[in-house]
Amino acid sequence: MLVTIDKRGSINLPAFIRKEIGIKPGSHLELSVEAGGAITLYPVAIYRAIKLNDSGLLKIKEARDSETEKFPDWFMEEIKNARIDSE
Repeated sequence: MLVTIDKRGSINLPAFIRKEIGIKPGSHLELSVEAGGAITLYPVAIYRAIKLNDSGLLKIKEARDSETEKFPDWFMEEIKNARIDSE
């Protein structure tokens, strides 16, 4: 398939390719250049990561125990796996 690079260096992936590999606006792709100059794109998922030290974990515990405010659902999912930076 022939595509053209625009003046900003961008290319347009045809809709049938985007649909086939399940990418949408805001999707992330890993790009690699293979031997001979072939370019390979891999769809990747990016997940937020929150890292806290002991003091931060203690503040989260205190906030949970106080039950005065509700964290957003995405934050509650992330915090389930929170560990100290050295782990």
